[in-house]
Amino acid sequence: MTTPSTEQPNSKHAEIAERIIGNVVQASAPAVAPDGSNVAFVVTRVDIAKNKYFSQVWLADVDGSTPARAVTSGDRDGEPAWSPDGRALAFVSKRSEQKGETTLHLLPIDGPGEVRLLATMKDGIRNVQFSPDGRLIAFCSRTQDERYAAEDESWQAPRKVETLFTKLNGEGWIFDRPSHVYVVAADGLGAPRNLTPGPFQHSGVAWLPDSSAIATSAQRHETWERDFAADIYLIPVDEGGQSEGRDIRDLTKQRGIYFAPSVSPDGSTIALLGHDDPSTDPQNVHIALVPVSGGEHRWITRRLDRTFETTAGTQAPQWLDAQTVVGTAEDRGHTHLYRGPVDGSGAEPLTSGPITVKAFDSRGGTIAMAIGAVDEVTDIFVRDASAPAGTAPRRLTTFAERYKPLGRPLGWERFTVPTTDGTGEIDAWIMRPADFDPDTTYPVILNVHGGPHTQYGETFFDEAQAQAHAGFVVLMSNPRGGSGREESWGQSILGPHHPVAPGTGWGSVDVEDVLAVVDAALSRYTFCDPQRVGMQGGSYGGYMATWLAGTTGTRFKGICSERAVNNLFTEDYTSDISTLFRVEHGPAHIDAADEYMRMSPIRWVRDIETPVLIIHSEQDYRCPISQAEELFVAMRLLGKDVTFYRFPGESHELSRSGSPVHRRQRAEIILDFFADKLS
Repeated sequence: MTTPSTEQPNSKHAEIAERIIGNVVQASAPAVAPDGSNVAFVVTRVDIAKNKYFSQVWLADVDGSTPARAVTSGDRDGEPAWSPDGRALAFVSKRSEQKGETTLHLLPIDGPGEVRLLATMKDGIRNVQFSPDGRLIAFCSRTQDERYAAEDESWQAPRKVETLFTKLNGEGWIFDRPSHVYVVAADGLGAPRNLTPGPFQHSGVAWLPDSSAIATSAQRHETWERDFAADIYLIPVDEGGQSEGRDIRDLTKQRGIYFAPSVSPDGSTIALLGHDDPSTDPQNVHIALVPVSGGEHRWITRRLDRTFETTAGTQAPQWLDAQTVVGTAEDRGHTHLYRGPVDGSGAEPLTSGPITVKAFDSRGGTIAMAIGAVDEVTDIFVRDASAPAGTAPRRLTTFAERYKPLGRPLGWERFTVPTTDGTGEIDAWIMRPADFDPDTTYPVILNVHGGPHTQYGETFFDEAQAQAHAGFVVLMSNPRGGSGREESWGQSILGPHHPVAPGTGWGSVDVEDVLAVVDAALSRYTFCDPQRVGMQGGSYGGYMATWLAGTTGTRFKGICSERAVNNLFTEDYTSDISTLFRVEHGPAHIDAADEYMRMSPIRWVRDIETPVLIIHSEQDYRCPISQAEELFVAMRLLGKDVTFYRFPGESHELSRSGSPVHRRQRAEIILDFFADKLS
């Protein structure tokens, strides 16, 4: 690997990074059989030696009568979906010999038979769902413009760009390869059919019980790129699996952002996620109901002032029965499964304790969940759908137990800190170093999350584990602007000129909260060395890193600014979501250049006295690498202590889903940097 900022890489840090990242095997995407007796799910493992992720579909009996076992053998299998009769599983794979193609397969479950190929798509398969009559399978896939027929870009026609939002981080160009809804015959006799041809993007698939139509979310109106509204549409499907765009109906009328549809058992009502004001973000996302015939929607979870769009992964709400809907929501670092009556009388948690429910599915009286904790990778758990709230779920898999002797994950302690203005309290966590000695003082690394409307929480976080195993105290918190709290908490740092919910803007009370947590930790925990404190943040956390580097003198002995927003003005010209920042800051950047620059940490660059490590990915479209280049160039011109690492072939998600080797190298670089600066 490329040598980090210290002269020689630390072999201990290399071992820590490889052990913690390279031994992860965990479960996701539970899918319950129609009769509730079995759960299919995906098991993913990291292989650093091969620099790949491997995933297979597994199956477990709900009663635990037989051990969970793999039922597919591909390198990249996922998205299991049961046939209505429970006799087969559809799943997605990468078994095509053509690079980039994705395949859809059918696996017999109730007896002998071969895995059958149902469809081969050039550009991914998502949201796989059988029609209730079992004849068809619907899914979303990108439809490539004919220009992609030439793999060599030197032969491709130029792109004619006529809209905003043409690229997406981690996906690349999307306007000439929109996501459409397809159907294919479940018997494999026939080619996939595109139900939504045209320029518009679609996500999510939910069938009506009579298999006559599919609900999906899309922006199919002409002003979508300016008003940001997203709606639920109903796509009719005839017996031959045809739609041809006829009579596609908008159920929600461009009044808000509505997505993740789910159809009631009787087919009369659609549950969805969303909110009513596209001009303001963040908002706490809630569950609403809208008639299939169209009309006014009705929110049913507003009594719980928490968001159902979760950091751990958002999915559509599901119907337990005609009167009850379930979904996941955040609550001060926890993420729980909630049950909400359709009358809106109040959502109650079905899970409890310091956990994160990352995914769930419910059928046949069984609820299956993928659950993780700070010291446990994700396992599959089940519970009876009719059991009282708070009933402990039963664990079906043991991946967390298998990981413990390998990764040796550590726990942490939660504490709270009053805000400096006395209006609330900040949730914070401290993780002690491995082999902790209470009579020793340790260097501290403050971590700040991205978003800003996300949360740190009760889930395995390899970043914190690696830092603690390298001998650092790890400090994390959820300052104002984050999620998991009441909506006013998340909106407190909206721009001061925001037309709906003016706040104090980025770089205000959020900074005060983070520094209050540092002060409280140094005061309460005597093992924290106040002379050896560093800070790291990515994305919005990178924004905070650069801001703190320029505004706190030498308080921090080293700061890592990763995939950061350093210049809000140029960010809103170059990001894949450019022009969207006005929903947070108020006016558009072209109308308020001074305001965007006022909130930009790059303006403090002359005051930076702290050594800064910059890490950025070459293919980061959310915070383009020009953001890092601006900071690096300015610091070099000013003779500041700065080190810059650029990761090729990676997106904004390097730390979470980048190549295993790059994730290991990144961890080594960061640990070596802090070992040097906090020594």
